[in-house]
Amino acid sequence: MPKRTDLLDVLSEVKTRVQDKLGIVDFPMPQFIIIGSQSVGKSRLIEAMAGEQFNFISGSLGSRRPTVLEFRNVESADVSKWYILDAATNQWQNKPTAQVMQIVGESHNSLGMSVSSEPIYVRIESSACVDMQIVDLPGYRSYSSDDKSRALANQIESLNATFLNDPRNVVLCVEEAGDAANLSSLRRVAEVDKDFKRSILIRNKLDKYYSDLDSNNVNKWLDGMGDLPKNLKKFALTLPHWGDGTAPPRPLGQLREEMSTQDLNKFAGLGATQGYLDTVGFANFSKYMERRTERMFVEAIGPVLTKLRDLETSMSDREQELKDELENSDPGQILSTVRACGMSFANCLTHVMEGVIRSDINRMQLDDELRDFHEHHKKVGDSHKFESLPSTDFGGLEDYVDYLRDYIKVPAFDVAINGGAQYTRLMFEVETFLRFSEIGIETKKRDVLQSFGISMGSVTWSDVVVKLLNHDAHLPLQKRVAYVGERVKWFFQQQKDPIVQFMKGLKGSPDEKLFSVLYTKHAKLIEENQTIRKLVFETFDSVVDRQLQSFLELFKATLQATFSNPWVFLKKTTAKLQECEGDEVLLPSLDDTKQRIPREIQGRTGIERTVAKWLSEVPMEPHKINDAVDKVQILVLKVYSHIRSQVCDQVELFCESFFKLPLLRRLEEDMNKIELSDVDKEGYRVRRTKLEKEGHANAYGLKEVKDCLKILSGFQLKTMAANTDR
Repeated sequence: MPKRTDLLDVLSEVKTRVQDKLGIVDFPMPQFIIIGSQSVGKSRLIEAMAGEQFNFISGSLGSRRPTVLEFRNVESADVSKWYILDAATNQWQNKPTAQVMQIVGESHNSLGMSVSSEPIYVRIESSACVDMQIVDLPGYRSYSSDDKSRALANQIESLNATFLNDPRNVVLCVEEAGDAANLSSLRRVAEVDKDFKRSILIRNKLDKYYSDLDSNNVNKWLDGMGDLPKNLKKFALTLPHWGDGTAPPRPLGQLREEMSTQDLNKFAGLGATQGYLDTVGFANFSKYMERRTERMFVEAIGPVLTKLRDLETSMSDREQELKDELENSDPGQILSTVRACGMSFANCLTHVMEGVIRSDINRMQLDDELRDFHEHHKKVGDSHKFESLPSTDFGGLEDYVDYLRDYIKVPAFDVAINGGAQYTRLMFEVETFLRFSEIGIETKKRDVLQSFGISMGSVTWSDVVVKLLNHDAHLPLQKRVAYVGERVKWFFQQQKDPIVQFMKGLKGSPDEKLFSVLYTKHAKLIEENQTIRKLVFETFDSVVDRQLQSFLELFKATLQATFSNPWVFLKKTTAKLQECEGDEVLLPSLDDTKQRIPREIQGRTGIERTVAKWLSEVPMEPHKINDAVDKVQILVLKVYSHIRSQVCDQVELFCESFFKLPLLRRLEEDMNKIELSDVDKEGYRVRRTKLEKEGHANAYGLKEVKDCLKILSGFQLKTMAANTDR
């Protein structure tokens, strides 16, 4: 089995090169963190681990950033060697101890009354070191004299909390031995590690409490007198100490061993059982830490290798993606790339309208859809352009929503859907809205008389009805048609993200081979390249806007023509859908066709005969004008009602013909006409610069990951070979 030092060196290098330098926050590397209040002996514990005295910090503020300390036991070393990690080169630099102290001290003092999460790295090689790595965190402040000090104390609390909350970190909590019920740092640990599975308590200054102990209470005291959790791993020890302002009487390593022996002899003399004696003194603590360190890091090799391989795969994929995008953002290909992305987007709108089960973006229930629609137009400030409610009798939007849900029972009302299914439900809702249209004017006696002109004999009642209908009767329908158009427009605008999701989601799906391989590639470009996204989305929105105007103009012309000559519009259909008798269906003969046509022409006159009958019942005599006005008013309402029903029956056809189909057919053509403005070209230049930077960083990261994989895999093979030889 390779030495523990080799294992620590390998994993430490991987951690430094991948987790710390590349900023991979979820890297599965365990580490020890040390916390405690000021003056509990946290610094002296670190010195004991190093086996020599040193002091990083001068002044009263203490440390203000994490200090990562790597202790390496080198049995052959005559003197200790100190290293500092150069952040620029990522290389360990051997420096005199005093210079390391100065560099570390300056890194803390430069922060003033603030803290930083950016660590500084120190490495010590010595025959007196223990083999382990720890992160020394700033000590908690128990007292703050002013606002600045309180702010600093709060920052330290927040910094330490981020380390405590990380499940990869094993906590070394340093407290002063004594009353086990009042350990402030341990309470902080208990908040994040309730079962103390990754916490170790070190009770320092043990010799201060020798006099409190006897053979009757020694085991209970070591156990915390019932105030410490049973499952908490804990040690009690005395660290080297001497008079203030004086040098240590002997080397720190020697003092460390003397204090450890003193603790063990004292508690053995008091009759502590072996299980409790194993938790007393620095020597026992050091042995436990080295064993746990080795176990933790051996267990980490597998997850670390897996993570490195995953990183290699993702970085390699990203390298190819960056290469592709750089090629596509070449100044000579920019415009063709944008247009290609736009055309793929246009093609995929058809697929989304056909229904995509995997699509879950912008799925809405009808009530949420209506609320979002109205909220959108309130923000835009154009609600006045159309009727926001089908009738003034509704108290508000919620009344209309309740009516659709409870009375009309719109299909799929409470189902969150998008794409073609949402469009079908939309058609049902707008048809309901349109059917609330009523004639916009009240037909008065004066209007009827005005329509006759100079005499009652110069025009027919048919002409009068047409004039009355053509006056303003079409306006209510027209305003509600504007609502229909805005609803369809808003629907299509909400499909942009589902379209991109559909394009992106094809990769790896069962349907991948059914569609163009470019869809996924173009989806990534639309998603990641803001210039392409902006141009494609803006073009789509402009086409939808244009189609809305075309829809409104065509519908307006249809209504005007209808009300100008309502009698043509009122002709009945002659088609009849009948079930075929028998199993055999034959095409009609010429004689059959000749006989059918007169029947159909005659059938179209059904409503005309009805209207003619209504008109003939209107009296022409001047003395019966009041009766004539009543009958004309009723006739106008009947004709308007019939026209409204016909329009509402065909509203889906109008939306299909005037909006949806032209949009689907012409969108690709418009995407192929996208042009780049100077601003867009500058945006591309900035994007290209950013991609080049990211490409360099990704290439560097990929090299680091591959190197670490090689190092760790080699170490694993070496370990396996050593175990086989044994």
